[in-house]
Amino acid sequence: MTDLFNIRRDFSLKTLSESDVNPNPINLFEVWFKEAVAAEALEPNAMNLATSTPEGRPSSRIVLLKQIKEEGFVFFTNYNSRKGEQMALNKYCALNFVWHELERQVRVEGIVEKISSKDSDSYFEVRPEKSKLGAWASPQSKVIPNREFLEKLMLDFENLYKNKEIPRPENWGGYIVKPYLIEFWQGRKNRLHDRLQYTLCENKDWKIERLAP
Repeated sequence: MTDLFNIRRDFSLKTLSESDVNPNPINLFEVWFKEAVAAEALEPNAMNLATSTPEGRPSSRIVLLKQIKEEGFVFFTNYNSRKGEQMALNKYCALNFVWHELERQVRVEGIVEKISSKDSDSYFEVRPEKSKLGAWASPQSKVIPNREFLEKLMLDFENLYKNKEIPRPENWGGYIVKPYLIEFWQGRKNRLHDRLQYTLCENKDWKIERLAP
């Protein structure tokens, strides 16, 4: 068996202080995100999306952040996927970003809702053609008999929309996660990491608190 006890790394690249942060966590997130891009982090917009059933049975997967708005974080997916079905029944979800190159992570807890059809159309229009066809072809999260079944569906839609504009499927579009809690985590030496938590107050201001690592 692989010895996991001795896999460890001490963190020392940066620090995180209350005196250095923006009072708005979305603004701070944008700063951190740009630094992750500049550091050539692998898939800097990749985020873990955790959802759960109304009974509290969780599931998670990696999706891609596609927009940062004042209200929250936008991603796109199939409405009939497992996550789509769970979000329809339970609006609470969580996101996690990790940028190993900067020894950082960001945790988000919030409420999810669909964005407008117009905004979903705008993003769909700029997707590559094969990605558009893939949105039509894939019955996301459903059991399929084999790979050939999926490739046959893709071929069918390629033929259907050959030399035609590819419309957005009605069951595909965007969601926005509107946060009520965001935590910024900066790795530090000896596991004494910096953790600053933003909590949304009733007056829409953000309360900033330091958490023990």
